[in-house]
Amino acid sequence: MKQIIQSFKTGETVLETVPAPEVKRGAVLIQTTRSLVSLGTERMLVEFGKASLLQKAKQQPDKVKQVLDKIKTDGLMPTINAVFNKLGQPLPLGYCNVGRVIAVGEGVTEFKIGDRVASNGSHAEYVCIPKNLVAAIPDNVSDEEATFTVIGSIGLQGIRLCNPQLGETIVVVGLGLIGLITAEMLVANGCRVVGIDLDPKKIAIAKKKGIIAINPRESVDAVKYVTELTNNVGADGVIITASAKTDEIIAQAAKMSRKRGRIILVGVIGLNISRADFYEKELTFQVSCSYGPGRYDDSYEKGGQDYPLPFVRWTEKRNFEAVLYAISTGKLEVASLITEKVELDNFANIYSNISNANAIASILVYPQTSSNAVSVAITSGNFDKTQGGIGIIGAGNFTGMTMLPILSKIQAPLVSIASASGLTGTTLARKFKVANSTSDYKTILADPSVSLVIITTRHNEHARMVCESLDAGKHVFVEKPLALNKQELDIILSKHTGAKTLTVGFNRRFSPHIQKAKQLVGNVPMNIIATMNAGSIPANVWVHDMKVGGGRIIGEACHYIDLITYLTGSKVKAVCMNAMGQNPQANTDNASILLQYENGSTGVINYFANGSKAYSKERIEVYAQERTLITDNFRTTQGYGFNGFSKLKTGIDKGHEAQFKLLAERVKAGGAPLIPLDEIVNTTLASFAAVESLMQREWVTL
Repeated sequence: MKQIIQSFKTGETVLETVPAPEVKRGAVLIQTTRSLVSLGTERMLVEFGKASLLQKAKQQPDKVKQVLDKIKTDGLMPTINAVFNKLGQPLPLGYCNVGRVIAVGEGVTEFKIGDRVASNGSHAEYVCIPKNLVAAIPDNVSDEEATFTVIGSIGLQGIRLCNPQLGETIVVVGLGLIGLITAEMLVANGCRVVGIDLDPKKIAIAKKKGIIAINPRESVDAVKYVTELTNNVGADGVIITASAKTDEIIAQAAKMSRKRGRIILVGVIGLNISRADFYEKELTFQVSCSYGPGRYDDSYEKGGQDYPLPFVRWTEKRNFEAVLYAISTGKLEVASLITEKVELDNFANIYSNISNANAIASILVYPQTSSNAVSVAITSGNFDKTQGGIGIIGAGNFTGMTMLPILSKIQAPLVSIASASGLTGTTLARKFKVANSTSDYKTILADPSVSLVIITTRHNEHARMVCESLDAGKHVFVEKPLALNKQELDIILSKHTGAKTLTVGFNRRFSPHIQKAKQLVGNVPMNIIATMNAGSIPANVWVHDMKVGGGRIIGEACHYIDLITYLTGSKVKAVCMNAMGQNPQANTDNASILLQYENGSTGVINYFANGSKAYSKERIEVYAQERTLITDNFRTTQGYGFNGFSKLKTGIDKGHEAQFKLLAERVKAGGAPLIPLDEIVNTTLASFAAVESLMQREWVTL
């Protein structure tokens, strides 16, 4: 299929051929017929992409601080590489999609094949959208009209926050597409609406819709006009839908408001607010969040969990339906806003001049004979794919920024890469010369040229995909963790017959610093302290969800259990974990784990999220036979009490390159597993035991 994407690095907008997505549980697969180009939002993205690195930095000072912090801990070159990798990731454009349902995922009962629907899908011939972001289109609403659903809901949410009453005077600042729709819905609500814009064309459209429209460029003082219109009372509410960097808009909104008036920001403006303007009138100011309640809540958008209507009357989906109802009943007229219809293949007619576009609404028209193939050939490949071929499932940050650069460097035979959307996988395939891109990972499992499957998806998918890969007769490498619970681990072990190897991405044992430490201390009882200055991750991020990410102990601290196991040459026999706070069970971000080993060694893992990012992220201390080794951030290792060794210094090397190089060699030429299976199982069980110990408040024996 074809999809419009944009590069953050260059600002170039292209029509890319990518695999069509497959329908997921809780979602519907839609074949697109029309989509609306949101000229305001998409113009900002294109202009940002075309900006220089310095201009990008000026626009995002918070990101600059993150980069500077990363330089302090990781070094200059790794940070530069990370920044350019991030900028090189594709951005799918568009969020106003209309089409017909061609497949319904498990758990979806609201839709059936053939339904016409509107969604927040991108500019792509096929989109897979969760059910709570899809709304059925009334029969008397055309596909072109329905493309205004999502953008209309943005304005509607601003109106709901403003809470206008019949007869009130509401000012809409900015009569772009969202502003015009917002103003018209306010008129339908019985309000006296004043629209403000600098474009005579938009002023004329607004007046035709019953909106009092003024242009400050025509010698009209907006504040005085609104004040006089309201008999010196002021506007009851101001909804700002403009996009501008100036602080003047918020200042004028305050000045034209009545006492205790409401100001709602839907657009993007400067926010240097004068306290006096707001203080004297006791004004309220609120920023509207996109389509409404549910936005950016994974449990609602991806998990399909609706908010109870009696308690949350208007969710984003119900806002979609309200806009469609308004169009259906004639309360909202959008057809006249369409200024051009462009065939998808001619998308450049819109985007090549988007910064100077005079159009109000541009509609993309899609062919109905397009291909929905789930695999796309990228290159014929440079390697013999009959032996040791590698298939990759997952195209996230780790795959693109760490793994693929290494596999490409060592000239590993990369056969195929799978990503859920098809887009990120295709972009990485082109960059790293992977032969094929697919949105159906099972095509990799069925490919006889693939000997090794690498799994880098979200944690809750690891166990299932490992089992499927083993069933398909493949060697398997899975990024940590192997499983999220004992039941998943047992199923994996029942599938593992020994015919193929199973490797977990415990890369740190392959670091030259850990290899050197192992050589120096030998197999003697020892004490090890491993400290991870992990940094805070917002509570709503998926890694904290025990059913999806497993939490940071099972999902990340397992690295250090394996590392200590490797250094001690022994297995964990008992675990105890304690966490900070009054309710430690809810705070595994800040925890200390004690490990007892069979050979008498002890390990301490301090996994902390409350430290400074300016401090080293990782530190390992080894104490044995009156000797000490200190590894700092996998850049330096210092020895105390060792004859002939004092210091090892490298760039940051956590062992990824050595790990993948050995893995590729073993798959092609044969050899022992990189990590013994019993050690992998012991580490996995120890991570489960750590969480159990925290809950039970006692030592747990494996």
